[in-house]
This record gives sequence, structure tokens and C-alpha cells, in this order.
Amino acid sequence: MSHPPSDRPRRPLTLRDVSEASGVSEMTVSRVLRNRGDVSPATRERVQAAAKRLGYVPNKIAGALASQRVNLVAVIIPSMSNMVFPEVLTGITKTLENGPLQPVVGITHYHPEDEERVLYEMLSWRPSGVIIAGLEHTDAARAMLMNAGIPIVEIMDTDGEPVDSMVGISHRRAGIEMGRAIAAAGYKRIAFLGTKMPLDHRARKRFEGLTSALAKQGIEIADHEFYSGGSAMVKGREMTEAVLKRTPDIDFIYYSNDMIAAGGLLYCLDNGIDVPGQVGLAGFNGIELLEGLNPRLATMDACRREIGAKAAEIIARCVDEGAPNAGERIELTPRLEIGQTLKRS
Repeated sequence: MSHPPSDRPRRPLTLRDVSEASGVSEMTVSRVLRNRGDVSPATRERVQAAAKRLGYVPNKIAGALASQRVNLVAVIIPSMSNMVFPEVLTGITKTLENGPLQPVVGITHYHPEDEERVLYEMLSWRPSGVIIAGLEHTDAARAMLMNAGIPIVEIMDTDGEPVDSMVGISHRRAGIEMGRAIAAAGYKRIAFLGTKMPLDHRARKRFEGLTSALAKQGIEIADHEFYSGGSAMVKGREMTEAVLKRTPDIDFIYYSNDMIAAGGLLYCLDNGIDVPGQVGLAGFNGIELLEGLNPRLATMDACRREIGAKAAEIIARCVDEGAPNAGERIELTPRLEIGQTLKRS
């Protein structure tokens, strides 16, 4: 479904905007932002505060008009290590490969401050558009996105209000659907295991959806384990061991992604735990790499490649039409895959 564009500015901010906001001349603003000239600390601080509040990003294209753009699409994602975002990038690259636009990638490691820094640097090169993971940003990052004057597509999530366009799935709905399936299969003592919590907003929303669905069945989360490290199988083994030793009557574990779920499955198999009879398991993302596991993990396909492709289509169309934004909202529907680790009801 599509919505009309928001009322955000149709042009990028200029030195004059910062000058008016800070009450100093454009020349002084220029000196401050280029870190040159004799400017008092108080004036420098006032100009920098105004620029940050507005979301102004200086133009690094030497000698170019302020309106000039390069044929780059900034793609800002949290990670390349968990098998999820490489698929998103495949969708983006495949869509753009026969046109003039070229994606360039920045990694944020799920840290809001890193996202702000990466976004600032990328916008300073005046890309033709931005594809950025998630809907949660710092105030400064959101101001930069709002005032960039180019198409912005926030991807992966639809549970919130976008700056411009968004393409993704409802992670709350995904958690609700998984919770319903777990309860319908007869499980009562459920644990949630997650990484990058609480910085991974999408995993947090799945957790919220899970708990709300279970609550309607009179089931409370029996335990949870969060780990701030990478989404590796070894972390899944460690967290699964910890939660099963702490709460031995757990009969189902829902993991924030497939990789840690695979680690949990291997722990159970190594320790003689019957899956799914004694303990059921489910992950998230539908990672193709894990399709050969026996038993096959229950999971949910997150539509990764399609999300990347549709986001790139929006950027390419806006650039082709000379439109600064599109205001599109595209929600895809993930598919629950029962596998062999979630008992059928």
C-alpha cells in the first residue's frame, strides 16, 4: 500500500539555514563547519548546535553546486555477520545493477551513535538516496534524514512511523504468530533467548509480540537470556545451557535468530535432550545455510531479499522521476515454517 509523501522539506539544508538558526554570518558558519578561521568557542558551539539540531550535513563534493548528487545509494545496516543483511544487499544490488546507481554500505553494529556517525559521513558525499535499517534513530540522525532532500527508505520493520518510505515486516506480528503456534502445540514453559538486546529493536518487538500472544493463553515467559555478543552458534549453546540449568522445566525456547537457535539445537542433541518432545525450539530469519540441519529448525522467513529489492526500486524510481521522496509503506508477510522442532498440535 502507498501513502502520499510527508510534508518534509523538498530541498537540502544550506549554510543560510544554519546561519539564520545560529544568528551568525554564512561565512562564519562555513569556517566553523570546515574547522577553519578564528572563531570564538561560544560561536563555534552555537553554530555546531544549530547544525546538529537542523540535521545539516556539509557538502564534501569540491566545487559542486549544493544540489548536485552522486550516483551512490547509501545503505546503512547494523551487521554483515549474521547471514541476514547479505541477503538484503543481494536484493538491493540485483535491482540496481543495470542502472546508474551504485550501493555503498556502512555498518552500525546496532549502536545508535555509530549509525549517526555513519549517516553523517555518507550524507556528506551527497548520495542519491538512503536505505537504512530500522525505524529507531537518534534525534540528530532523524533530523539528518528528514532534511536530506533525497528519498529515504527505512527497511526491515513496519512497526512505527517512517521518515519517508518503509519496506519490511511487522516484527510484533511475527512474535504474535510464533507465540500462537507455540501455545497451540501445547508448550507451557517458554523461554526467550536473544542477542544484541535491547539494541536490536526488531528482536525486542518480536519478544513483545510473543509475550502478548502467550499472555492471552494464560502463559507467562518462564525465563529469558540476553547476550550482547555476536549471533554465533557458540553463543546459542552457551545461552541454552544457562537457561536450561537455571530453569530445568523449560519446554520451549524461542531464539531471536536462527544462528543461536542452531547452537541451542546442537547443545540439546549433544546432551541427550529430546527435541521437540522434551524441549521445542524455534528461531527467526529462515537462514538457507541451516536447511540441512536434522531435525530441521522451526523458523520464520523474514522476506530479506524482497525487502532489499523493493527498497532499491523505490530509490531508483524517485531518482528517475526527480522526486525527493516517495512516502511508500510496504509491509510484507513472513511465512512460519514449522520444521521439525515445533510439535504440531
